[in-house]
Amino acid sequence: MQLIDGKKIREEILEKVKEGVKELHFQPVFCDVLVGNDPASRQYVEMKAKTAEKLGMKFHRAEFDSTISEVKLVAEIKKLELVPNICGVIVQLPLPPEFPNKKAILDAVPEGLDVDCLGQVASDEFYAGLSKHGFPTALACMALLDSLNLDLKDKKIVVLGQGELVGKPVSALLHFRGLSPIAVTRKTENKEALIKNADIIISGIGKGKFITGDMIKSQAILIDAGTSESGGGIVGDVDLESVKEVASFVSPVPGGVGPVTVAMLLQNVLKVAKSKYE
Repeated sequence: MQLIDGKKIREEILEKVKEGVKELHFQPVFCDVLVGNDPASRQYVEMKAKTAEKLGMKFHRAEFDSTISEVKLVAEIKKLELVPNICGVIVQLPLPPEFPNKKAILDAVPEGLDVDCLGQVASDEFYAGLSKHGFPTALACMALLDSLNLDLKDKKIVVLGQGELVGKPVSALLHFRGLSPIAVTRKTENKEALIKNADIIISGIGKGKFITGDMIKSQAILIDAGTSESGGGIVGDVDLESVKEVASFVSPVPGGVGPVTVAMLLQNVLKVAKSKYE
């Protein structure tokens, strides 16, 4: 079993994004809206801010206390389109419990700037094949798979789960390439057989160490986009120890899909920046 090095792939993508930013006639601005003061969320926002700035982008801070009303928050997010050279806006999730209507807040991200694709307009454009960018985590899964330089057309591909961040958009990206992935959910009949026969499994179900060696075929490729807490750390959907004698390639958690997701997000920002001057 070989591990797919997400950090190496991230650096390769970020280097290309950095070169693309240099070619622009302006400095693109990226904004990650932070609501409340969750330490983990703040740390993640700061990491994205530093990465964006290393690429030559400018980071716009939009931080709001959790006491802000939903109406006011929606209005403030919509106003971000007025920021000069703004090329990407996302809302840091999870939102504080004071904001149960996540959809209204995500839908407030200005049209054309939704580089997470979580608002309704951006999501609809993506699934219609009309978007120049896509869901960052799904794009990261594809980047890891593409790094193996395989001919996918005769491969049996199974996508575990059909969540909005991984399963559903990954299935769409594969369909856009003319492939026929099989979506496996809890309700799927004969799911054990489908998983066992798969050449490639892309999983984003968030069930720690769910996929074990006895569930997969010899030389299967596993792209693991699941995250679960275990023993104070993070584990993926794949039980690495169990599959190491069976699988050919596995993306580890952490160190696989996660690092590449941020790179794909910032690549989306660059795509928006380029589209402004096409």
